[in-house]
Amino acid sequence: MSDNSPPLALHRCRFVDASPSPITALVFPPLPLPPLTAKATGKQRDRGPAFGTLVVGHANGNIDLLEWSGELGESQASQAWHHRKTFPGPHPSKVDSLALTIRYPDIFPSDMVPSPSDLRLFSSGGGSELLEWDMARGNVKRTIGSQGGSIWSMAANAASTLLALGCEDGCVRLLSLTADTLQHFRRFDHVKCRILSIAWGPPLPRQLKPKANGSANQRNDREESGDDSDDEDYGWSDSWLITGGSDSSLRKWDISTGRPTDRMGTDKIKGDRTLVWTVGVLADGTIISGDSLGTVKFWDPVTCTQTHSFTAHGADVLCLTIGPDGTTVFTSGVDQKIVQFTYVSSTPGSSSSTLSAAPSRWVMSASRRMHSHDVRSLATWPCYSPLPPVYRRKPAPGAPFIAPVLVSGGLDMSVVLTPCLPASVTTSTVGARIVNPLATSVATTFEDSYYRRIPYVSAVSIARGARLVSCMHETGLNIWRVLDIPSTAMIIDGRDNSTDPELRVSWESVLEMELNAQTNLIASALSDDGRWIVVSDLYETKLFELRKTPTGEMKPKRVRSLSAVLEAHIPTSSSKGFRSTGGSYFVFTPDSSKMVLASASTSTILIIDLSTEEPIVLRRFDQHGKLIPLSGGRLVRGSGRKRVQSADDEDSELHLSDSPPSVRRMAVSPDGQWLATSDELCRTFVFNLDSVQARVGSMLSNSVANLCLQYHRTLPSLPHPPNVLTFIPEKPQILMIVLPNNTIHIFDVERSEVPVWAHDLNSRIPKQLFNTPDPVLGVIFEPDSTLPPSGLMNGDLEMTDLSQKSARPPSSTFVQKEAFFWGTSWLCKLRLDWLVKNAEPRKRRKSEGRHPLQEHQGVPNLALRPDLQNSAYEARNLRIVTHYRPILALDFVGPGEVVLAERPLVDVLSKLPPAFFKPKYGQT
Repeated sequence: MSDNSPPLALHRCRFVDASPSPITALVFPPLPLPPLTAKATGKQRDRGPAFGTLVVGHANGNIDLLEWSGELGESQASQAWHHRKTFPGPHPSKVDSLALTIRYPDIFPSDMVPSPSDLRLFSSGGGSELLEWDMARGNVKRTIGSQGGSIWSMAANAASTLLALGCEDGCVRLLSLTADTLQHFRRFDHVKCRILSIAWGPPLPRQLKPKANGSANQRNDREESGDDSDDEDYGWSDSWLITGGSDSSLRKWDISTGRPTDRMGTDKIKGDRTLVWTVGVLADGTIISGDSLGTVKFWDPVTCTQTHSFTAHGADVLCLTIGPDGTTVFTSGVDQKIVQFTYVSSTPGSSSSTLSAAPSRWVMSASRRMHSHDVRSLATWPCYSPLPPVYRRKPAPGAPFIAPVLVSGGLDMSVVLTPCLPASVTTSTVGARIVNPLATSVATTFEDSYYRRIPYVSAVSIARGARLVSCMHETGLNIWRVLDIPSTAMIIDGRDNSTDPELRVSWESVLEMELNAQTNLIASALSDDGRWIVVSDLYETKLFELRKTPTGEMKPKRVRSLSAVLEAHIPTSSSKGFRSTGGSYFVFTPDSSKMVLASASTSTILIIDLSTEEPIVLRRFDQHGKLIPLSGGRLVRGSGRKRVQSADDEDSELHLSDSPPSVRRMAVSPDGQWLATSDELCRTFVFNLDSVQARVGSMLSNSVANLCLQYHRTLPSLPHPPNVLTFIPEKPQILMIVLPNNTIHIFDVERSEVPVWAHDLNSRIPKQLFNTPDPVLGVIFEPDSTLPPSGLMNGDLEMTDLSQKSARPPSSTFVQKEAFFWGTSWLCKLRLDWLVKNAEPRKRRKSEGRHPLQEHQGVPNLALRPDLQNSAYEARNLRIVTHYRPILALDFVGPGEVVLAERPLVDVLSKLPPAFFKPKYGQT
């Protein structure tokens, strides 16, 4: 970027009142238990590094799913976990605790990491009902009452067959999860306190009863012949569990009898009861507890006596988690501090009498403060399995050792990721290279590594033509208008004009809507001309027309006929006959005459004409509703990932859920001719809207109108569902797809091919774009204009001049000069004409091969990422700006004029209660 290039006028909008919800629960999927037979153990094979889906519960009832952004087999990803989708909570509701189990643990491979389709998700929100969620649709699948009042805690056993609930009435209740069911199984004895925390003891290997049929000689014959029918004679069993109560005690329970076998008392102050908020169990049975006095205690599992006690926190310890190897424990709570405890073994042969009496011990090794308010939940990946060392997973020989990651969250709304490798683990001890999966630094230990925040997600959109900014919250929508800037006005970087009476107010509030919704809102959209507003919860879509009153105010008028129109065209969901008119994604055409809706229940795509008196559905597309993840023999990624050869192959795999994958992204080309849609299975479909004929579609017969709107083609599947779908204005048939790892894919939807200039595109892009800590959330292009940008130029964001544009070249040449990419904490400009200029054909080396996702129809490899880049080109053609954060939305409202909506974290935290502070003696 040259220094003499004219900058842009920037509206830095900090009036957007987006308020994310506090984090109350974090959970990773459990790892399956290893097989106990030697034959089954020998069948395991290394599949490379894999990272589980992170599930985040919020105080407003929503549950977020965060997926690892790296490619399959990659050990590092600069973007780490990224937001994939949100399950809307019933309104009003909250999430207090979460639990994940494997749906069919008996048949799930022991060497794989469960994907969302393989899991069952349970949540409780302080009431007496337990919710199970549909992992495909994101709605509540079933509920069951606790039969004991409010649910204070819950935990699933290691085998994913039982779920334990700690209830208000002082009883522990076990729910059976076998065969994808949910029913009450056992009730333990009653105690006179609330069950605030619960954890399972280590599973024990056992041999089941021998089969009744067949003699000993027959069983020996089966063993010699290699028959695996006796593998079912071995299994895992649960013997006990531990609970923490509100009566200053912990209790150890026998699973078979349902009675407490031991009671462990904690400290008290002035006779007040101590609350045991969290408990955990190690593989050797050691019990860990954290209480309301800020004390962390370790207990002997046999004698149930206290072995270690640490006053590690200044207030309540609300959560704890155990490191993957069982030698580290992390605790946190109200005082915002995360403390690490490490198991230290004495040096063999030491002459010290102290060490001889205590050969090993737990020590408080480190502490860090990475949050501004209470920390409510902790989790580690890989998850800890309380198994003997002989049954734990071992990395493949020669493979790099991946450092574990500690995840924390609380009232400050941010998920924090920190590498947490124990200091005792070094390259010499593991015999392999240690890799930091977050790519933040070389350091991987908890006390030395850099942490990373996953930004909160807010639904903010910008209407270019009407200069409107909308923000969706739980059950409402707020809209503001950005006013024009006079040529003599000053935009002062870092200041909000609304707070300074000497400066001209640059915005005004237009509308505040509060809706009657069954769940929290999941999607909204604002037409470019500001006339239409659409918003939806999980069950109903509501369309409003904005009308101006004689007093100058904007008043929304609901189009009530839309519900009947949608019910006639959205098929009934296959599960329980459920019919919903809710939409998971909306987009308007550039002329605002049509709206495209993606159904939340069936993934049906509807093209709705808004130019008539009543909305009319012009066409319905059901491509996303087909459950076969197969298109021309290509690989389709999603639940149950496999390489699919052909439709006739016996190994071909169907989508495991009875619900179609949700549509996550949609985009309409600037000329209104093309529609691109993408779902969770990484399938991208292109439809021809044929905008010229569709305008008179309502005047034609249905058969003629269907010819105007038709399915065009399916694009090659990609490694991840895209974060961005957008068409390039200068060439409306060129579709740009950006993945969560910031790789860019280009496709010519009209010619059904990849343009020549886009071959090996990512190998020519500066590497800084791939190394940004946050994924790309949007790509925008400056509107074409022959006039120079108006208004004052902001010096913080300098862009090249687009006013001098040459005549449009032939269609075979790409002319768009630059694109503006932005994420939550950064934005940049990428010179696309430079990428085209440097697109030279090259010979492919044999070692490179072809990407398996682009073998179909000769599609070239688009996902190559170089290890080395030319730093001179990077500095000249890419500049990343990090002055604005966090960015909620970014778009042009005119040539040379940009609206940037941001919500600083300090503004969000200012609305929270004061953080815990305990003054020390002699300090004020």
